[in-house]
Amino acid sequence: MSERPRLTVLSGPSGVGKSTVVAHLRKVHPEVWLSVSVTTRKPRPGERHGVQYFFVEDEEFDKLVANGELLEWAEFAGNRYGTPRKAVLERLEAGEPVLLEIDLQGARQVRASMPEARLVFLAPPSWEELVRRLTGRGTEPPEVIERRLEAARVELAAEAEFDVTLVNTSVEDVGRELLALMKDS
Repeated sequence: MSERPRLTVLSGPSGVGKSTVVAHLRKVHPEVWLSVSVTTRKPRPGERHGVQYFFVEDEEFDKLVANGELLEWAEFAGNRYGTPRKAVLERLEAGEPVLLEIDLQGARQVRASMPEARLVFLAPPSWEELVRRLTGRGTEPPEVIERRLEAARVELAAEAEFDVTLVNTSVEDVGRELLALMKDS
């Protein structure tokens, strides 16, 4: 019996393109299982329960936290998000590669509860490129952009805590590298 695969955690600064990379990887390799998070935020148009997220009320989320049913959780913009532990462990036991795409705070929690997980840091090709992505269409007020850039600086400084760094020069390349890491558990 081969060893169960390691959990792969993809994290990195906001604006670096994590969800784009994951969407591409899943399109090309549907066998990769991406954990669906639990959230207290309301569904956006087109989002379905159990597909993009499991949508729950605050009380239910409190219960999940209290019972240790979340591998990690964080609060973001007034809503909470978390990774259901049981589903992740079941997939790993079944020998399936599991990918989590989460923020830095979540990655640290996973490292604490599952030290064997492989933490992958997605880095921008350059600081200038990240600034370009975060400032985007220039529709936000300067103080919002400044807050984002400050957060990105802090997030980039955490790179040393990760096992592997992938530079997001191309979604296809990163997808390939990520898949190779997941298969080499």
